[in-house]
Amino acid sequence: MERWLKVIVPVLLLGCFCSAVFSQTTGKISGTVIDGESGEPLPGANVMIRGTSHGAAADLQGEFYLINVPPGSYEIEARMMGYATMLMKNVRIYVNRTTPVDFSMHQSVIQGEVVTVQADKIVLKKDQTSSIRNITSEEIERLPAENISTVVRMQPGVVGNNFRGGRDNEVTYLIDGVAITDAYNNTARTSNVNPEVVEDVEVITGTFNAEYGNAMSGVVNVITKDGSNALHGNFSANLGNYMTPHKDIFKGIKDSEFDRIKDYKGSLSGSIVPDKLFFVVNGRYNKNLGYLTAERLFNVDDYSDFSAQEEYNWYYEHTGDSAIVPFNWGEYYDGFAKLTYKPFHSFRVTGSLTWNKGDGKSYSHSARFNPDGRSPWHNETTMGSLHINQMFGRSAFYELKASYSDYWTGGYLYEDPLDSRYIHDQYRQSDGTWFQTGGQDKGHSNRTEKKENLKFDFTYQVNKQHSLKAGLDFTRINLNQEYHTIRNAFEGTGIENDITYTFAGQNFNTIDEIIAWIDTTDLAPGRYYLGQEYLNYEPIIYGNESTHTDMFEVTPVQFSCYLQDKMEFDLMVVNLGLRFDYFNPKTVYPSDYRNPGNQTDLDNPDRLSTYIDADPKYQVSPRLGLSYDLHGVALLRFAYGHFLQLPPLNYFYQNSAFVIGTSDFGTTMGNAQLNPQKTIQYEVGLFQQLTDNMNMEIAVWYKDIYDLVTAEVKTTYSNRRYGLYTNKDYGNARGLELKYDFKYDAINVGLNYTFSYAKGVADNARSTFDRAGNQQDPVNKLINMGWDQRHTLNLTLGYNKMNYGATILGYYNSNQPYTWSPIPQSSLFALNMFPNNQYKPSRISADLNAFYNLGTYRGISMRLTLLVYNLFDTLNENGVNGETGRAYTAIVQDTDLSGYRSLFSTYEDTYQNPSAYSSPREVKLGLGFTF
Repeated sequence: MERWLKVIVPVLLLGCFCSAVFSQTTGKISGTVIDGESGEPLPGANVMIRGTSHGAAADLQGEFYLINVPPGSYEIEARMMGYATMLMKNVRIYVNRTTPVDFSMHQSVIQGEVVTVQADKIVLKKDQTSSIRNITSEEIERLPAENISTVVRMQPGVVGNNFRGGRDNEVTYLIDGVAITDAYNNTARTSNVNPEVVEDVEVITGTFNAEYGNAMSGVVNVITKDGSNALHGNFSANLGNYMTPHKDIFKGIKDSEFDRIKDYKGSLSGSIVPDKLFFVVNGRYNKNLGYLTAERLFNVDDYSDFSAQEEYNWYYEHTGDSAIVPFNWGEYYDGFAKLTYKPFHSFRVTGSLTWNKGDGKSYSHSARFNPDGRSPWHNETTMGSLHINQMFGRSAFYELKASYSDYWTGGYLYEDPLDSRYIHDQYRQSDGTWFQTGGQDKGHSNRTEKKENLKFDFTYQVNKQHSLKAGLDFTRINLNQEYHTIRNAFEGTGIENDITYTFAGQNFNTIDEIIAWIDTTDLAPGRYYLGQEYLNYEPIIYGNESTHTDMFEVTPVQFSCYLQDKMEFDLMVVNLGLRFDYFNPKTVYPSDYRNPGNQTDLDNPDRLSTYIDADPKYQVSPRLGLSYDLHGVALLRFAYGHFLQLPPLNYFYQNSAFVIGTSDFGTTMGNAQLNPQKTIQYEVGLFQQLTDNMNMEIAVWYKDIYDLVTAEVKTTYSNRRYGLYTNKDYGNARGLELKYDFKYDAINVGLNYTFSYAKGVADNARSTFDRAGNQQDPVNKLINMGWDQRHTLNLTLGYNKMNYGATILGYYNSNQPYTWSPIPQSSLFALNMFPNNQYKPSRISADLNAFYNLGTYRGISMRLTLLVYNLFDTLNENGVNGETGRAYTAIVQDTDLSGYRSLFSTYEDTYQNPSAYSSPREVKLGLGFTF
């Protein structure tokens, strides 16, 4: 209860105190009303959204517009005295978009006559000036996708988690306009909602308007559903398993285990006060034991030693139960609740709560015989938001959004780093054999990120041609990072490695004592195990003055404002905007990076650092987008913009005590003076309506990426070399995107294709630093990035009727780079060999989503569902051997075999890693109830 109050109270306070004054969550309708016979405009015609009081009257030119319309499917009606009422059904409104709706009315003498028409399935997107894709709730429901990430990855321009050749931390994710990207590394999403409560997903892979910031490559905005007067519910239970013949690779998977995957979810929506107060609630529990397993051959306190050449001198202790256990499992809880209050049509208040919790364990091949020594991961988020939307007349409205999120993530074996169950580090040593034969992970991390956000947007439709929008955004983040490597309190005492032995139930201090005892004892024939125990161990953690610890608590602030004008003319739309961003890291940096922590030269004041307040960062970024209507069947567009993004906060604050380790290249340090990273992007696109049911969109783009973060080598006065994060790296990307859609009756066909190049000098911020530490030559030219993928193709084929249907989604991903390493005949071979110099095999896969309605009883419909991932059970190679370029293989030499010593594994086991392959075929059967 206390955790929920910590979220609810700040949100309410922010909303109450700031009502004076995140990205927009509504769309717009614009069109004309004319006489069907003469083509003359019908001024004064009333256009309304059916079931609401939201409407407008046509002007003297017969033109009208409706702003501030939430995304969804609507019925729009036009009324005029002496004319038959015209009703247009299935008009789809998208976030941040203008939907054209035109009425051609006919005179009628029959009172109450209504002419009903269906909205066009394919509408020319006149106001689209960049690559924006909107995926509706109906489209998501048909796809073989159980999370929004899958929907995003199938869009053109997206390769895995990389948008248009950028790094995977260059994308901003939002829920109802509120940012949910973690600030520490810019890759994880702190909150998540299930597809059942999603109304619209806006995916922007290229240039974007000034209202969006802190992103260089893309924006994903998820808009959730509102409740309605009708009560709706959906509950389903799904069970599944991995059905594969490749049991030699994915060991321990049994076809009979059809509860290996459990997935239960439910939604309920309706009204509490009809026409005034609406609600949506959703929950999900999902447990997946995974497709990778381990054999518990060893317990964590087993000790083995295969360092000797002779087998009779090997020491082998294995007391595990040899059970096959899941080793890439995950358990997830998700909850979502939303209240919408509409006291009158021009005012709306929405409050929402999102809760997510997850625990799991990631596969480690070296620990496959010692799974209990592997640390699991944990995370939990509670996010609350309050949105106020109010219209002023028919031409202006504001949106005020206040949100608070509390995100925690951790990785550890035991919650208490001083837990007595931690054992001596010597149990982890595995001389002679590649696999762990005991021991534990000793890393212990806890990180919390509490984010307060307040955003105000004001939109004014000056006239039919000009829509002005301005906004302010303030964010304060409390980031608390605590990482420790658990050490031994007896370290450095000289007795930390004292041991005792157990043999045949007796304790001994030395091996000689055991031999002497055997000589004088009449032992019964049999197999006896020699046990070894380290006597002096006590877990301890150190303060921030140690290189084994990284702790900091900071509260940086961000502020931004923007102004943009959307100019919609008959044949042209212009989006023009300017954005200003401010960031204050609120920390210090050392004056002398040759002695940043004052660890040396204490008697020389000239070589001692003082600590200076970091400078606030300012940035201005212009945005421009143009689209030109080509005779109502095609749209030509151009966009240009500067897009700036703060580096992950980890690069600002890491090693905040400025401590340099005793070994070269063993330390990296954050830099509070980092500047924003910058992308300059150009894009040209063409949308072509081929028929009433078919369209095609093509875009070509290019971008330069500046000031990417890299760890630069610094040298101390004592000649210790370490890494300091700086803005230095460069990259560029270019490509072509093609999108094709065909919709006819129950048939749906979609094709998304991306052709791209992604080049730079480093895959990540540590690449250059690590090469220097390995005494390799620096990369002095642009090379292919690790995510560079020439061809990406997604094909969707669907046939969906009212009571049955199926959709197949096929993927083709061409080769991605890897670093080929020849057989090392000389240590000099790697000095001038650049990374990403060869390509892996391409990957192909297909997923299936099918349903069949069993019938309806007393208003409750029953539905049977089948979901299959990797339908054809393709062995796609995600990871490959550096020498062979293929998974599960290696070039084995005689020295490899002779140098490998083990009584429980073979040398082949070391490189036959099942995690190098993607997931095998996953089958889920579900039964759902809907009302």
